[in-house]
Amino acid sequence: MYWEQTAAMRVGNDISSYQKIKRGVRQGCVLSPDLFSLYSEVIMRNIEGYPGIKVGGHNINNLRYADDTVLIADNTKDLQQLLNIVEEESRKKGLELNSKKTEVMVVSRKQIAPECNIFIGGTKLKQREQFKYLGTLISSDGRNKVEISSRIAQAKRSFQKMKAVLTNQCISIQTRQRTLQCYIEPILMYGCEAWTISKQTQKNLEATEMWFMRRMLRTPWVAKKSNEKVLKEAHTKRSLMNKIRKRQATFFGHVMRKGKMEHIVTTGMMEGKRSRGRQREKMLDGLTKWLNAGRVTQALTATMDRDVWKDMVANATKQGT
Repeated sequence: MYWEQTAAMRVGNDISSYQKIKRGVRQGCVLSPDLFSLYSEVIMRNIEGYPGIKVGGHNINNLRYADDTVLIADNTKDLQQLLNIVEEESRKKGLELNSKKTEVMVVSRKQIAPECNIFIGGTKLKQREQFKYLGTLISSDGRNKVEISSRIAQAKRSFQKMKAVLTNQCISIQTRQRTLQCYIEPILMYGCEAWTISKQTQKNLEATEMWFMRRMLRTPWVAKKSNEKVLKEAHTKRSLMNKIRKRQATFFGHVMRKGKMEHIVTTGMMEGKRSRGRQREKMLDGLTKWLNAGRVTQALTATMDRDVWKDMVANATKQGT
């Protein structure tokens, strides 16, 4: 397509001399995504077999979604080795890693994360305690608390922008509730399929739901109305947690039946020793409790039959309303 093609710059009526197009593709060219996928695949194949983290007997050393790439290892030496290989192979293909846009993070249960010194071409990468990956905030402690708090704040900001509509008494409360479900709740529940919800975060989410409802009804705190009375005035019931659990169950069923990397990460055992003290609750534990499935193994077995799983989710949703 681009063989022997030339291009020139035009400013007003003046046209520069024509130059040959030696590299790159035009903006919006259909070849661009194909070439990117081809190059990235060839580069990343060079790190196959190198140590990453072991989950369920499988070695995972990278995660990729379009141009968002994450390299994973359980120690600094292995991570630096992976980065060096990717950097070298990229250079051979005429590409460079941007050290300003590349960051490193250590996921640890310790209150102060260990220091991790990783370099690109002599430049030390900045270590972060949290960063956004595919729109979700990942924290160094491996918890969802910061992400859920961020989602709540974003939903409240969006509510304030639509306050003129959502608090308009000339519009029926049913219409305003549907508007809330259409424009505000998707912001709040983005990525909730992977949340591990503790008792405290559940209280925060339920409080946020009532925050929306009280403002839609223009109920001041000094009125000292209970949540039950507010819900009765709005002719509705609590539904946010039920929606989140339903989305988690639906997504979890797809993941289990598909049997890909998500299945391995969710059900696989991590190698090594458990830390002392009470173990953290997993997303699957809370989901099993909501489904009233008894044991986790029973829930995993039920996902293989689509009809059985749909019935379990429907029953749990009905009981939660």
